[in-house]
Amino acid sequence: MAFEEKRAWILGLVSLVSYAVYLLLVLGRSGGGELAHTPYVSALLWTVAGSILASVALSILVAVADREGGGGKDQRDREIHRFGMHVGQGAVVLGSVCGLLLALARCDQFWIANALYLGLVLSAVLGSTARIAAYRWGFQPW
Repeated sequence: MAFEEKRAWILGLVSLVSYAVYLLLVLGRSGGGELAHTPYVSALLWTVAGSILASVALSILVAVADREGGGGKDQRDREIHRFGMHVGQGAVVLGSVCGLLLALARCDQFWIANALYLGLVLSAVLGSTARIAAYRWGFQPW
């Protein structure tokens, strides 16, 4: 497995796990009440920070463990990375537009922040999935 494919797996899985932890924390704090009044800021910040740190740490561990495959990126790796970024970009735009619409509708900050966070998570997951699929089943640049 190529090092860049391993990094895609790390980003996708860490994003999913951190978002699941965030949802569990927020839903657990809600106590069956209205979600908009649930304290979420610390959970959001900690899960985002933990996700970033876990991704960096796991990438470093994989790089150290994969000494023979640590040669740099070739042209195919760069094209697959760009393809994954383009796929994931749509989710960032969608999350941003949803956040903007929620702000214009004067919705609670809880919903705006969660729309933006979900857009970022979907971007990481969709982009990683696209890169993994390109590595596994081939990639044909247009």
